[in-house]
Amino acid sequence: MNENLKWVNEKKIERTIKNLEKNNMKGYFAKDNEELLDIIGNIAKEGEVVSVGGSMTLFETNVIDFLRSGRYNFLDRYKENLTAKDLKDIYRRAFSADTYFSSANAITEDGEIFNVDGNGNRVAAILYGPDKVILVVGVNKIVRNLDEAILRNKEVCAPANGKRFNTATPCAKVGYCMDCDSKERICCEYTFIKRQKVSNRIHVIFVNDYLGF
Repeated sequence: MNENLKWVNEKKIERTIKNLEKNNMKGYFAKDNEELLDIIGNIAKEGEVVSVGGSMTLFETNVIDFLRSGRYNFLDRYKENLTAKDLKDIYRRAFSADTYFSSANAITEDGEIFNVDGNGNRVAAILYGPDKVILVVGVNKIVRNLDEAILRNKEVCAPANGKRFNTATPCAKVGYCMDCDSKERICCEYTFIKRQKVSNRIHVIFVNDYLGF
C-alpha cells in the first residue's frame, strides 16, 4: 500500500478509535499481524473459553489458527464433520464464552458498529452473553455514517457472501443487493450498536489492510 494512503487510513482509524471510546468501547490499532495477536493475547487470557462468529477476516489474519493453538478452550464452529446439532450446540454455548471473536460489516467514524446476519447467532452474541467481544476489522470497513454502512452491505458484503456460500439469491448472480425475498436470503437480522452500557466489553482491533467483505 502506498505510504501516503497508509497515512490517510491511519488517521481514519485514529478518529474511529477516539469515537469508539466515547461510546464505551475499546479501540486498538495493530500495525501488523504479530501485533494483532499480541493485543488479542492481552485481552483474552490463556485458558479462556472462546468462540467465533462467521468471518473471513479471522482466517485472513490467522486468528483462527491462533485460537486453535491450544492456548484456549476453543468452541470451534469450523471443525470438520460437525453435524447441524453440533453447530447449534456451539452457537448456544458461545453465549457463555469468556470471549467472542468476530468482525463487523461496517464501523462508522462516529464509533458505531453495523452488522447484518443470516441466522442471528453472530449478532446475538456480540450484543449480549460473552463477557468480552473482540472484533478484528480492516480499514476497508470504516464508513462515514449509517447510510454508508447500509450501502456497503448492499454493494459489497451481501453479494460477496452470497457468492461465497453459493446461495440461490439474486445478489449472488448480479453482484448487488436486490432486497430479495429468497428462502436463502442471508441478510435477515440488522444491528447497529451506538453505545455499550458495560464499559470496554467490546474491543475493536483495526488493521490497516483490506480484509474480509
